[in-house]
Amino acid sequence: MTDLDRTFSVAPMMDWTTRDYRAFARTLTRRALLYTEMVTTGAILHGSPRVRFLGHGPVEHPLALQLGGSDAGELAECAAIAEEWGYDEVNLNVGCPSDRVQNNLIGACLMAHPGKVAAAVEAMRAAVSIPVTVKCRIGIDDQDEDADLARFIDTVAEAGCEVFIVHARKAWLEGLSPKENRDVPPLNYPRVHRLKAQHPELHIGINGGLKTLDDCREQLSQVDSVMVGREAYQNPWLLAGVDRRLYGEPGPAASRHAAAEALRPYIASRLEEGARLNHLTRHLLGLFQGCPGGRKFRRHLSEHAHREGAGLAVFDDALGLVAEQEAAPA
Repeated sequence: MTDLDRTFSVAPMMDWTTRDYRAFARTLTRRALLYTEMVTTGAILHGSPRVRFLGHGPVEHPLALQLGGSDAGELAECAAIAEEWGYDEVNLNVGCPSDRVQNNLIGACLMAHPGKVAAAVEAMRAAVSIPVTVKCRIGIDDQDEDADLARFIDTVAEAGCEVFIVHARKAWLEGLSPKENRDVPPLNYPRVHRLKAQHPELHIGINGGLKTLDDCREQLSQVDSVMVGREAYQNPWLLAGVDRRLYGEPGPAASRHAAAEALRPYIASRLEEGARLNHLTRHLLGLFQGCPGGRKFRRHLSEHAHREGAGLAVFDDALGLVAEQEAAPA
């Protein structure tokens, strides 16, 4: 298996962890492992052009592709395509609770089918040399969080999976919306800690509710890695402390302004390709959260970036509304 440091990663999030967000994230952290949005096997095998689903740039690495699917053959084919496209890891989604994916036997509902997940992992591993990993929940609906989770992990590990990223709450597929499934079921970090204690031979990562790097450091005393989702998107400056706090290395961003300026050439190139400014700058709206002028920055982009022909001048004007801020967190 490729040696990939996954101490800290940013969770795959639909409509959020696009290639534009990932390019922005790299102005804040070099070391965090980044994930794509979940891409279904159908989109890769039948969608066109393929670059729409798999496109990425060199700056985004280390980078993992998250796949949604349940057919072992299709998943193996897509894993091989992911390797051809240069991804560093391929991850199988066994955690998304939405109705749309349930109806296609994708996501969290697969926790009820550990044999199917094991067959998929075995086929994917046979097709690639990059790591094949699984992101799952601690259970679904009325499953027993101890016995059923243990059965799932044991079955999939026997198929060769060595890395599990566990969202430390159940998914309730009946009666809760996907949004509610991110907050309502209670977090159970100790269950994931026990899982690691029971499986020292496996890499066990934890996801769910982590908001600060102090939270992350505390979890890393119990598990192998941490994955942060919404906080890394809504408060992206969190990422500026990752390299120093968790890897002992200086990060790329001297300040919030420096991070925004570092993204400027990327924005220019994407605008030349025909992208709209608001599709790019929407990922930066939280950069100056809590800073004097931060609200004016967000408002200016919200009011002007969507307009026809909006370009770098709009971005520069928005930056001018915020005073220079402090250096990256120690």
